[in-house]
Amino acid sequence: QVQLVESGGGLVQPGGSLRVSCVASGSISSILTMRWYRQAPGHERELVATITSSGFTNYAESVKGRFTISRDNAKNTVYLQMNSLKPEDTADYYCNININNGITYSTYWGQGTQVTVSS
Repeated sequence: QVQLVESGGGLVQPGGSLRVSCVASGSISSILTMRWYRQAPGHERELVATITSSGFTNYAESVKGRFTISRDNAKNTVYLQMNSLKPEDTADYYCNININNGITYSTYWGQGTQVTVSS
């Protein structure tokens, strides 16, 4: 069994910064690609950022230059540093991780952490 626990969401003013984290625990042999998604009220879930096992990163156009995804393999953790936040970044943020549990590869989701950008 694998669990993902997210933290770090909250309320921040426009132009501010926030970092969200996602820790994986349980039956983990190796961690492959890690992603952050977000879903705003009334909108579909969208991919925000991706980091592969080799460290290659990719970002949605709307967050390029403002958000940075990183990972700490020793801690089974993925981070999303969000700078210059805008009201339109308000959403629930979800981590999504591809994990090999020693038998098979599966994709797991975190429970979501709320980020609100408002003055």
